[in-house]
Amino acid sequence: MIPHEPMFDPQTFELTPQQVELTNLCRELGRTRFHERAFRYDREASFPTENYQDLFAHGLLGICVPQRYGGLGADYPTYMLAAAEIGRYCGATALTFNMHVCSCLWTGALADDLDMTPEQRAEHERRRAIHYERIVRHGRIYAQPFSEGGPAAAGAAAFQTTARKVPGGWIINGRKIFASLAGHADYYGVLCTELKEDGELRRRDTLYLAVPKDAAGLRVVGDWDPLGMRGTVSRNLLFDEVFVSDDEQLMPQGVYHQAATRWPHMFMTLTPAYMGLAQAAYDFTIAYLRGEVPGMPPVKRRMYPTKQLAVAQMKVMLEQTKALWFRAIHDARIDPGKDALMRAWAAQYTVMENANEIAQLAIRTCGGQAMLESFHLARIYRDSRCGSLMLPWTAEICLDRLGRAALYDEGERDD
Repeated sequence: MIPHEPMFDPQTFELTPQQVELTNLCRELGRTRFHERAFRYDREASFPTENYQDLFAHGLLGICVPQRYGGLGADYPTYMLAAAEIGRYCGATALTFNMHVCSCLWTGALADDLDMTPEQRAEHERRRAIHYERIVRHGRIYAQPFSEGGPAAAGAAAFQTTARKVPGGWIINGRKIFASLAGHADYYGVLCTELKEDGELRRRDTLYLAVPKDAAGLRVVGDWDPLGMRGTVSRNLLFDEVFVSDDEQLMPQGVYHQAATRWPHMFMTLTPAYMGLAQAAYDFTIAYLRGEVPGMPPVKRRMYPTKQLAVAQMKVMLEQTKALWFRAIHDARIDPGKDALMRAWAAQYTVMENANEIAQLAIRTCGGQAMLESFHLARIYRDSRCGSLMLPWTAEICLDRLGRAALYDEGERDD
């Protein structure tokens, strides 16, 4: 049996009509199409191209594009709930979908909250219309290469990938590692640092530039054979004197740094994939113990007290995770209070760690047959292990920030 009940009951969680509509759509695509394809993408470490064709056909590539630009106009929590339903059936699709959607969410509803001069606002309106048209009308996919192997992705230093201003545009040099959708995106939304005359790299000078896949000097390099999330195809990108025009700015100069400091929930958008995986591990266990897994004999194993106890433990952990995550995504706004920010870090840590813990319990409870790759649980386990490693909010970073925030008020020191 492939689950078809919603992860978040519309009545219990008081979902809006749009949230019900989009979560239903994503769940139906996941159940009828993404679920079975996930095995092949994982085995081959191949990009989920067919899934993206379905996402485009149903308007979901523009899920966070404002309606006045032809998109669906979903807000932050609506996107997060919909993406979790995708993650329930294919974690790699949900995770790469996040990289694409952020190019719309950050430049859309999130950017509308930020301070800009009238000139910047007009410039941003004109330029984002170009990007949104590519996505909504032509199905173009945007990636979001972030990591470089240093502290920049965690927000502790400036990005070492640089952009030098030249007439009509920018020249980009540097590299990005673990660049999801590498070789499959149409545009790479590159975070880089504006290179100024003094040569000093500053976080406040971060630029957000869209680099076309066929730009001269851009190369995709390296192999991709990881533990999990294999369908993300997160190879490395090299930028060697890559020119992009001024219109490829996804945000005006200086605005990304404002977003990163004033809208911190933007960094929680990795979690829906793992929230979905946690649900998927629980779903599989229930189906397995009831003898309802497609392709397996209809043998029931639910009568054993040890199995019942394990399922109870999984349910408790799953409900705790969902409740905290649901609260945190509805806290998201510009300039959140300290309590809301701490809850976001706690939710990020909880989702990433509990998804794998639930998958471990599922394997132990279901036993040896459940580890067969053809029955999905092994993939769910491997995919879920990767979440706590992902920048900018790894499990360790979340714990570090939570501990400091609990014990210190802003500006306090022990001098």
